[in-house]
Amino acid sequence: MKDVAKEAGVALGTVSKVFNGLPVGDSYRQRVEAAAEKLGYRVNNYARGLRASKTFTVALIMPNIGHPFFGTLADYIYQELDRRGYKMLVFLAGYDPEAERKSIQMVRQNKVDGVIALSYPPDLEVDDSIPFVSIDRYFSAGIPCIASDNYGGGQLAAQKLAELGCKRLLFFRIGSVMPGEPDKRGAGFEAGCQMLGVQYDVLRLNDEDGMDPFFRYLEEHMADGKLEYDGIFCCTDHVAYRVMLKLRSMGVRVPEDVQIIGFDGIHVFDGDGFFVSTIVQPVKPLAEAAVSVLLSEDRSKLPALMCLPVSYAKGGTTKD
Repeated sequence: MKDVAKEAGVALGTVSKVFNGLPVGDSYRQRVEAAAEKLGYRVNNYARGLRASKTFTVALIMPNIGHPFFGTLADYIYQELDRRGYKMLVFLAGYDPEAERKSIQMVRQNKVDGVIALSYPPDLEVDDSIPFVSIDRYFSAGIPCIASDNYGGGQLAAQKLAELGCKRLLFFRIGSVMPGEPDKRGAGFEAGCQMLGVQYDVLRLNDEDGMDPFFRYLEEHMADGKLEYDGIFCCTDHVAYRVMLKLRSMGVRVPEDVQIIGFDGIHVFDGDGFFVSTIVQPVKPLAEAAVSVLLSEDRSKLPALMCLPVSYAKGGTTKD
């Protein structure tokens, strides 16, 4: 490190900050990185960990990375950890409570410096000895939860559908039996409809129910080839997309007859648009906030819940 400092023309402390992911001016960082590259210097993470009593490794637990939202979130978390000089272990539980418990056991064995989890099992036990940050699920005041403004997003969806001329709305939710921050999407939607004086109905299903009950509900509310609702807010973009396909198979035009808004902000493959009109979650800021809170040195002042703002984006299933 002394050689790098001499080559870069900076203080030894500046080199230490760069290699430990601490804030430093861009010009200094570039000089240090260029000098390290020229000299072939590589940080010895094993020695660094022994000195700091850390492994510089963080575990990420989530259901899967096949879902676009989960995959994008995992990618941004990895980028932020890498920027700070940390490695990431990924555990995929597939909505299986036993798999999540085994993940926690493996986390203990691997001696990680912290855990970021998007978790659903109601009886999951969090180890107090390991810094833990939850995404979308509130455990307790001592475990920080990072989430999008789900309540505000639900209100925004109701307001947007009303703005676009919808007179009778429907909210459809399918998800875990375990209460979580995403449940607030429906609460916000209902509050928005009540505030606007718009008629609405709500149908909530659990994952094990499947989509068939909702599809039957849609069929039962058809009259003379027309659906009783002209606006639908769905709990996720994936659900909204499936509802769109179902309506079109029933001869209902989207968005001409029924407008649909989802939640997440899932991009199409080319990245320029969205699968459906949607309430967009700030995925990159969510990831950055989760990492920042997890690695905070003073954990006594961490917020129990941190909500980040959402936005609306059109995606072809609304008339705007």
